[in-house]
Amino acid sequence: MKKIILLFVVFCAGLSASAQTYEFAKRDTCTLFLDVHQPTPGAELTFEGQAKPTILFIFGGGFIMGRRDDPFHTEWFKLLNDNGYRVVSVDYRLGLKGQKMQFDLFHIFESAKKTKHAVDVGVEDVFSAISWLGEHASELGIDMDKIVIAGSSAGAMISLSAEWEICKGNGPKGFRAAGVMSFAGAIMSDSGTPSYPTEPCPQLLIHGTADQAVNYDKTSFGKWGMFGSNVIAKVLTKNGYTHCIYRYKDFSHAMAANYVATWPEQKRFLEENVIKGVRRNVDALVDDPTMPKWFSVSLDDIYKKKH
Repeated sequence: MKKIILLFVVFCAGLSASAQTYEFAKRDTCTLFLDVHQPTPGAELTFEGQAKPTILFIFGGGFIMGRRDDPFHTEWFKLLNDNGYRVVSVDYRLGLKGQKMQFDLFHIFESAKKTKHAVDVGVEDVFSAISWLGEHASELGIDMDKIVIAGSSAGAMISLSAEWEICKGNGPKGFRAAGVMSFAGAIMSDSGTPSYPTEPCPQLLIHGTADQAVNYDKTSFGKWGMFGSNVIAKVLTKNGYTHCIYRYKDFSHAMAANYVATWPEQKRFLEENVIKGVRRNVDALVDDPTMPKWFSVSLDDIYKKKH
């Protein structure tokens, strides 16, 4: 096995374990890295006798910004590590950075094509990260049959699209995700409402019903469209596929950032649906005024700013 090149080890105050950073791919425009946050020493690594999965996290930022090592994620990473879960946080190319995005009637199709390309590039990079992890799984202590792909906003779009591509036979050879956790995600499709040729892994969908950045329902024209958690849940329900959807009533895109506040839902999904393999389905409309609001953001808010 090829020797792992360890670039550096960062000891962050407050983190339960060191974050080890590795290079996993070179692109024409950049080099891509991933951080491995091992479980906290002494944490329980199994649930009812079965090993806990690794969480592969994809950050958000509208495909124009964001970092795998943003301090905002630290509290959630620590929570996962303290509960015995390894976290791998990955880079991907920001496919809309520097692009002019307009959402009026005359430009929406062009912007949709650009967004689809950005998602596809992100999926390609995540698949490269998964392939790299497969090559170094024994050194890192990773069971490749137990990887949950998780993402926020743009990262959630990549997560959901990655699973869709895997079900179409386009993922890394022999790889199947153990689960997907989507925080305000959607699938960008140029072939109509997404369908799954093979049964997808269990999916956890967390979304605000008033999201104006990543559509909770759908925006479509012809075969092109952004299909959000509500549509994905309908497809999964129709086909009898395992999923849990939490619809946060009147919440905006803030649910993309509510990792810590929704930990109880994640914990049960990971333990029951992923680890134990229970075909447990949840469809909940949640009216919770105590949930952190964080921010309200629209597409214009994201793309009219200079980054």
